[in-house]
Amino acid sequence: MPLTSTFLGILVLIGLISFVRLHAFLAFLAVSVGVGLALGLQPLAVLEAIQKGIGGTLGSITAIIALGAMLGKLVAQSGAAQRIAVNIMTLVGTKNARWAFLVTGFIVGLPLFYSVGFMLLTPLVITVAYRYKLPALYIGLPMLASLSVTQGYLPPHPAPLAILKQFNADMGLTLFYGIIVSIPAILISGALFGSTLKRYTTLPNPAFIAPDLPDDQMPSATVSFLTVLLPILLIGFSTLFGPLLPAGSVSQQILLFIGEPVVSMFCAVMVATITLGLRLGKSMPTVTALLADSVKDVAMLLLIFGGAGALKQVLTDGGVNQAVADLMHNSSLHPYVLAWGMAALIRVCVGSSTVSGITTAGFVAPLLTASGVEPNLMVLSIGAGSMMFSHVNDTGFWLFREYFQLSMADTLKTWSVMETLVSVSGLGGVMALNWVLG
Repeated sequence: MPLTSTFLGILVLIGLISFVRLHAFLAFLAVSVGVGLALGLQPLAVLEAIQKGIGGTLGSITAIIALGAMLGKLVAQSGAAQRIAVNIMTLVGTKNARWAFLVTGFIVGLPLFYSVGFMLLTPLVITVAYRYKLPALYIGLPMLASLSVTQGYLPPHPAPLAILKQFNADMGLTLFYGIIVSIPAILISGALFGSTLKRYTTLPNPAFIAPDLPDDQMPSATVSFLTVLLPILLIGFSTLFGPLLPAGSVSQQILLFIGEPVVSMFCAVMVATITLGLRLGKSMPTVTALLADSVKDVAMLLLIFGGAGALKQVLTDGGVNQAVADLMHNSSLHPYVLAWGMAALIRVCVGSSTVSGITTAGFVAPLLTASGVEPNLMVLSIGAGSMMFSHVNDTGFWLFREYFQLSMADTLKTWSVMETLVSVSGLGGVMALNWVLG
């Protein structure tokens, strides 16, 4: 019954948004109430779940998305994105732009949370696509595939790190195996599948396309690259050197604080205000107006994220996670395939890769002990399953759709298929690596 209610609820949600043309936030609220009641929750419990879901989702991403939009606006309007785009194209050539972004997405995705990497890199993709008359989706999807793979497979991202700790797996070995599995997954989901998307020529969100500026009005290449990469540098520096400092020391606490995504993004926005605003002759009121405009660009998106969070919480409180786990508990599948399948089902039903991964780990832990399989590979199989078929209950789906301005159908055909390929190819990589290791 929980799975049937979830499936019907998702169908109703798609119908309300696609055919009735109801605003996505209102559709999420309506479906959340209906599904919650169908799952047996009391009316007040449904409202509590909706409030908790909206608060939990927006509480974790609002600051990052707002700061990312601010940084993206300054990067675009100052000419820094144009400068970076010109330099990238000069270095690799127009034909290789998608490969450049694929590699950039992987490097950036190693230390950076997905939403931060998305907010930083997508405006660059849009700028390059606009300047050089390239299909934005064609050159951007490989980068997004790289970000998705690093988020789902590799610590120190939240879900892989939590699973790793629960299984007492080895961080270095998991990361090493994860990178080996990541390479074919990115090539299949990003490079190979992305090469079929030239026909999608819809113009991306114009809010992130800056007007052409003459060379003398743009910041230098050094300033442009350092400002954009500052959050990555801060987080990477914290990740590398934080564990080397004495535990609990003031220096370690400061370094870990600076490495938090919100803090690093805040620092980047403050630096960009100077380097990409005041130093280029803009007044403080002008810069402030740009920052205010950037938040308006993502305001509706935050509502949609809140609606997706509400549905996710209703499904969680309604016992959908437990229903999926019970369904697969007595399966005779290989432990890696079983863990992957459980994570995939929870991901499709609930929408959150983090919830999917952590929930699956709790059910798989006894199986891990009994079967004696490699815990590092189990982390990767669950991580791969947690990326399966992102759709309307996932905030990443709406972020992608808003930036690239696609219809619901086209978003499912591109983004959702890409995420599915990330998941399936990840399982294939785990099974192949397990065979090699014997």
